[in-house]
Amino acid sequence: MSLKSTIDADIKAAMLAKDKVRLLALRDIKKAILLEESAAGRSGELNEGDEMRILQKAVKQRKDSADIYKQQNREDLLDKEMAEIAVIEAYLPKAMSEEELKEALTAIIAKVGASGPSDMGKVMGAATKELAGKADGRAISTMVKSLLAN
Repeated sequence: MSLKSTIDADIKAAMLAKDKVRLLALRDIKKAILLEESAAGRSGELNEGDEMRILQKAVKQRKDSADIYKQQNREDLLDKEMAEIAVIEAYLPKAMSEEELKEALTAIIAKVGASGPSDMGKVMGAATKELAGKADGRAISTMVKSLLAN
């Protein structure tokens, strides 16, 4: 079942359960999916990578908002954002552990033929494509820097 149809079914369930936070987060995901499907040059169907990218973007936006709310001592809005993050993350695949990430990046570095920090761009390009949805971009970048420095 596609992410869109899963989201549709979960929206109906959230409406029946009168779960406002879940309903709001799911509707936002559905809106993002529909906007991406109807974007210029799109055929209408999204692949799994596009769906994961949409979900990751939604989580990142909420984390950024949560940081701002925390700085401004707005606990009410912070709690709402954190609840929405939890709902969206349920649709993302389990993130890679640090050890799994290190193994995958070591293999990518060997495949690309990187030898030092000057090859960071080549490694990041391959790593972000291969590890999309499995690891956070910031974690990938930090790990690549440490591996290339050695």
